[in-house]
Amino acid sequence: MSGVRADDGFTVLDVGGTTLRVGSYDPATGALSRVRRVPVDGMHRDPGAPVPVLQERVVEQIVREVGAHTGGRPARALGVAFAGPITAAGLVLAAPTIWGRRGEPLPLGELLTERTGAPAVVVNDLTAAAWRYAAEEPGDVCLLTVSSGIGNKVFRGGEVLVDADGHGGELGHWVCDPSPDAPLCDCGGRGHLGAIASGRGVLAATHRAARAEGAAFRASRLGALCGGRPEHVDNRAIAEAVRAGDPFTTEVLRSTMTPLAQAIGGVFASIGVCRYILVGGFALAVGEPYRRLLVAELLRLGCFGLAPGQVDTMVSLGVADDDHGLIGVGRLLADRAPVPFAQGAS
Repeated sequence: MSGVRADDGFTVLDVGGTTLRVGSYDPATGALSRVRRVPVDGMHRDPGAPVPVLQERVVEQIVREVGAHTGGRPARALGVAFAGPITAAGLVLAAPTIWGRRGEPLPLGELLTERTGAPAVVVNDLTAAAWRYAAEEPGDVCLLTVSSGIGNKVFRGGEVLVDADGHGGELGHWVCDPSPDAPLCDCGGRGHLGAIASGRGVLAATHRAARAEGAAFRASRLGALCGGRPEHVDNRAIAEAVRAGDPFTTEVLRSTMTPLAQAIGGVFASIGVCRYILVGGFALAVGEPYRRLLVAELLRLGCFGLAPGQVDTMVSLGVADDDHGLIGVGRLLADRAPVPFAQGAS
């Protein structure tokens, strides 16, 4: 990378709906170090704040965390994986899990370069994560994240399949339930896949089921974990109950998976990607039971031309850490030497 020695490393960040991560990435060894995690100064800390206020808070927080990470010295190069569609110019078009409704596009790459003095590359968080796994996959791969929201990216032929305006890889905003009372997505739309099958969607579905089926809930493993009180249910308890084989919680989770399996089937049928890697805090917290439930739903719906064994092997779990965006944006920076000044990519 022009002007950057390999031993200097890159400052990398992953800004998600609830957590901001910052660390150092060594392009010579691929090692990630000095990772720090803090809550994001977004809508989930201040749900009533206007979008422009939250945008400025998030930018200020990124700049502050970069400065703390580098000891006040300018970063040699800055890579940011960000939860939202990003144009090739580094413009954040939306960030539903961070500041909610759309608001005005935010020139994040340009702002970070101005405020930190470092060349900045800003990419969608799933685009970054895809770069982590693409280095290890022999063929095309679709990365799916199931966490506070749902997203995907397809990596084919050495690139992530999105256009210059950031379109693509937003399965979480596919309208899978057109009914007028469908669950509300963070972006303001109704019936989106992310509102139904994400960690937040599963939590909402579990709360509804616990209230509607009180006796079954109280008799369940989940009920025992939460003292028989639906309001105490959280995603950690849901994951623990499913891992323990609790029928009540497993059935609620299964009920949210039909649209997710339909989305995967659509990607497979349309462009023929046969590898799907599951990441995201919720999916990885549930672990192998989550993968098995999803495969079972894919088998029930059918994947045209694939035998059951092929459907089983097409879905796998990613690495059980939350470093996907950090490692991926580091690999992307290393691949794109020299780094253009204030560049972005979706």
